[in-house]
Amino acid sequence: MSKTYFTQDHEWLRVEGGVATVGITDYAQEQLGDLVFVELPEAGKSLAKGDTAVVVESVKAASDVYAPVEGEVTEVNSELESDPSLVNSAPQGDGWLWKMKLADESQLEGLLDEKAYKETIA
Repeated sequence: MSKTYFTQDHEWLRVEGGVATVGITDYAQEQLGDLVFVELPEAGKSLAKGDTAVVVESVKAASDVYAPVEGEVTEVNSELESDPSLVNSAPQGDGWLWKMKLADESQLEGLLDEKAYKETIA
């Protein structure tokens, strides 16, 4: 069974079996506006917690998406290369950004659950 966590920086991660699928929240994509480009990390890249993992560009601005935990990128959503708008239409579904094997699951303890995240954006 998977569990979803959120960060103060508006990322979400869904963890299942030591692997996290990461993306930006619906709130984040609304603030950015229509995405026109997504620069994804390479599979095999090691990320420390807080590293810039992805750059998303919208008609308004470019923004960094940070690694919410430490781990190794195992897969990227290559669909976004041809259709970055998936992040706008389904930010917590088909618009996921990358998957990573967690280096230390205890890092999840500092993240927010959905209720706490919604309180931060209210």
